[in-house]
Amino acid sequence: MSATAIRRDIISKARRVVVKLGTSAICDQRGRLDPAVLRSLAGQICRAMENGVAVTVVSSGAIGAGLAELDLPARPKTLPMLQAVAAVGQGQLMRTFHDTFARRGRKVAQVLLTRSDFEDRARYLNIRNTLHALSESGVVAVINENDAVAVDEIRYGDNDLIAAHLTNMLAADLLVLLTSVDGVLASGKVLDVVQRVDSGTLALANGRRSALGSGGMASKLQAVRIVTRSGEAAAIANSRTPQVLTRLLAGRAVGTVFAPADRKMSSRSRWIAQASRPTGQVIVDDGAARALRERGRSLLPSGITAVQGRFEKGAVVNVIDPAGHAFARGLSNYSSEQVKTIMGLKTSQITKALGDKPYDEVIHRNNMTLL
Repeated sequence: MSATAIRRDIISKARRVVVKLGTSAICDQRGRLDPAVLRSLAGQICRAMENGVAVTVVSSGAIGAGLAELDLPARPKTLPMLQAVAAVGQGQLMRTFHDTFARRGRKVAQVLLTRSDFEDRARYLNIRNTLHALSESGVVAVINENDAVAVDEIRYGDNDLIAAHLTNMLAADLLVLLTSVDGVLASGKVLDVVQRVDSGTLALANGRRSALGSGGMASKLQAVRIVTRSGEAAAIANSRTPQVLTRLLAGRAVGTVFAPADRKMSSRSRWIAQASRPTGQVIVDDGAARALRERGRSLLPSGITAVQGRFEKGAVVNVIDPAGHAFARGLSNYSSEQVKTIMGLKTSQITKALGDKPYDEVIHRNNMTLL
């Protein structure tokens, strides 16, 4: 699909959009929030909403705002101090958003999330319901990672991935990552379109990041890959390009756009494949691997050769082929101990082995997605 077609047929027709604002996108060189940039972006977001586009904002900048408020010369190195700075800065960030959008007659809402909020299915659905309710009320949801409480085990580390998972959660048509560069560079030029984010595309990330932010082009491309594999479009552009969001949503040639996969994944498949964290894995033989990959079958106990890790019924587990590759992920109908008992058996033998047979399948095809 050409860049023109993506911009004309997908981006300009997007009705639900997630816009991620990076630290460098909304802060000046000293790390302070840039009022002029925020006013411009707020105006563009409000115009999009007036035109019927539901916009959810993911904003970095809490640590940058905290640095300025506390008059610190550089980003702290220790996690407790980073969390303290984020706690101070988050209030400043939301006060600025409140005042900026209020001038346009819009209310804002703060939503702070951690990785565990996405991994827990019930919380995941509750967040989605809340964000839909805010959108229907005309409120601009401003989402940030909860840096003040998150530790390594429950944090993503940057908002690019949060924005990607939110795009999937909301089934948004488009993810826009606004940053301090014009797009993805190749041989010194900004790429107009990327058809597929593969290893070659990821190699274009130079590994550098802004002095204040936690992300970089690598994390942005990873976020784009999550979204485009699910069947949605994405774009990376410069927040300081005049009317960047307005022009992008109008289908104009700005930034780098990314083509979506031909087929959209279901909401449940998106959560299983990309937001959940597997707690164990089952290893299958060649026949089972082919049945899952090529014929879309459910995973039966007869095809399982080994179980790794401890998990309960309903847990997310990876499916591993004989070569050691994780090629599928799904919800297990049985605990790890039960799977160990019935692996290699026919479905007719499950009752004798366990005393009952609530399911024929260890993982039903409706609860499984290929990776």
